[in-house]
Amino acid sequence: MTHSNILYSCDDEYGNINVLDDGKHRILSFVKGDEQSKQCTATPYVLQHEYTQAMMLALLFKQPKRVAILGLGGGCLLTTLHHHIPGINITAVELRQSVIDIAERFFRLPKGKKIQIIRQNANQYLERKDQKKVDILFTDIYNTKGMDESVLQQKFIEQCDKHIKDDGWLALNCWSEHTNHPELIESLRTYFLDVRALDTGCGNWVILASKSFQNQTEKQLKSQAQKLSSELGFNATKWLSRLNEV
Repeated sequence: MTHSNILYSCDDEYGNINVLDDGKHRILSFVKGDEQSKQCTATPYVLQHEYTQAMMLALLFKQPKRVAILGLGGGCLLTTLHHHIPGINITAVELRQSVIDIAERFFRLPKGKKIQIIRQNANQYLERKDQKKVDILFTDIYNTKGMDESVLQQKFIEQCDKHIKDDGWLALNCWSEHTNHPELIESLRTYFLDVRALDTGCGNWVILASKSFQNQTEKQLKSQAQKLSSELGFNATKWLSRLNEV
């Protein structure tokens, strides 16, 4: 992390939260030296972190009308999806009201009739039956101790499956140390027919899983990735080249 000024700091029941500014970026941090979210102030809709860019590969396989995001952070995924997909319905679930307030105040979180922010534990949200199924479910659940390891358990994957349409996708962010985690892989293969993953090389292992088989050729995917790169402002082809079946 480069030298940054602290714009705002607070504590809630879960720990400390800092908002930093390095002159070009706004950064949300839960732990010293950590970047939970990073947003370029000049282009807030262009994703900065590698793992969030990799998660957007789901758009190669599905053009979503409705998505859910578990773990709001600074709202970077939400901002990008809202900017690039007109009319998309987005539900974001965040445990900490302080994080929601900070995303709105410091990270220019979009608002609108098709954006719903729910303050709730992600696992409790997944148990709800009053939400419409989504085309893509993004999960990026972290706390002051790191990744929420409940995402590695079968119950979590089973609940994700229930919230995704039959032709939908799961985009799951894990740490590299969980690469090929036995219980997680077994659970994914139980509920999803097409499971792919990539190591970002920056400490994250990103999984994309579909409930239906995909038939795009490598040539078609590469062409789509080049188009997506132009639209999103980062090199999606780079991440596609690392994506392999699990």
